[in-house]
Amino acid sequence: MVNRKEWQTRIEEYWQDRSVVWLMGVRRTGKTFLSQSLPDILYFDCEEPPVRAKMEDPEDFLDGLKGKRVVLDEVHRLGNPSQLLKIAADHYPTVRILATGSSGLGASVKFRDTLTGRKYNLWLTPMTLSDMQDFGQTDLKHRLLRGGLPPFFLAERFKELDFQEWMDAYWAQDIQNLFRLERRDSFARLFELLMMQSGGLFEALSLAGPCGASRQTIMNYLRILEDTFVVHVIKPYFSNRSKEIIAMPKVYAFDTGFVAYYHGWDSLRAQDLGALWEHFVLNEMHAHTQMRRIQYWRDKQKHEVDFIWKGRGRPPLAIECKWSASEFDDTNLQAFRRQHPEGENVVVAHDVDRAHTRTYKNLTVHFDSLPGLLGRLEGV
Repeated sequence: MVNRKEWQTRIEEYWQDRSVVWLMGVRRTGKTFLSQSLPDILYFDCEEPPVRAKMEDPEDFLDGLKGKRVVLDEVHRLGNPSQLLKIAADHYPTVRILATGSSGLGASVKFRDTLTGRKYNLWLTPMTLSDMQDFGQTDLKHRLLRGGLPPFFLAERFKELDFQEWMDAYWAQDIQNLFRLERRDSFARLFELLMMQSGGLFEALSLAGPCGASRQTIMNYLRILEDTFVVHVIKPYFSNRSKEIIAMPKVYAFDTGFVAYYHGWDSLRAQDLGALWEHFVLNEMHAHTQMRRIQYWRDKQKHEVDFIWKGRGRPPLAIECKWSASEFDDTNLQAFRRQHPEGENVVVAHDVDRAHTRTYKNLTVHFDSLPGLLGRLEGV
């Protein structure tokens, strides 16, 4: 069994402070695989009726688990999952529970208590650089094309049916179980359009017609897609309403493999690498920080900076993503710094082995690798 060491370490660290860890992430990111790889684990699959029956009396179930390390996989299949987790956190402090699900606890009315202050959340993203090393496959172009779901990444050949089977399971087991939506065609059409337009500006009204749904329905679908980690809504960073975009978000697909699939790519051209690298950088930032507070910047003259990271009480860190450092043009960063003079500027590029700095007029730009960027985020 492959050990995804970085994620295993996080779970162990979280358990030192709180007895319940909520492991969340999109379908087939490897939550079950990761859970079963932990040492000395008792594993319960909540999709199985006999297992659910054991948990109908939470106290009786937990009484037999004192001092144990327990996985409750797909815990949202229980009738009242938050009740069991709350009782465990409050009255069984020696039981260490790792509960898994495809959304955050607050995403559905099924979770009547989000266990605020009683648990830690851990967001398992698609595969990171660290995961690739653990799986013994470090070809980044392969990761960009196949994506970061381990079964897709590791498959010997591309299987188109796998993507349709994933969508069928996502609809039936996640969306229907948690949200009870009725119009699959409209929802699936929005999903397809967002995969194809990934990284672009989102305007609900323009998508309503092609999806055969109202603007409000599109916004509701977007919230569900975000709650289940299938898309990431990146909001604009601004301080000057008259010159900067203030309301229109950008929406990114959760995985590069799905972006490639919905574009019909069975191989990658040079012009495809930049956009997929941008998605991969975003994935690494999410995995490393466990936060969704990343923003982007755009002004009304269409100058744009890929990502903005703003720490509390700190100036904004401006991040540009380039497959090759030689592709960088300072125009957009110059425009951003005219509005926001304070803060560092980083170009994160696939081909930077050693960090270095260049000056463009009065603008200082740091060129760094992806691990180097992640290290910078810790200090911002």
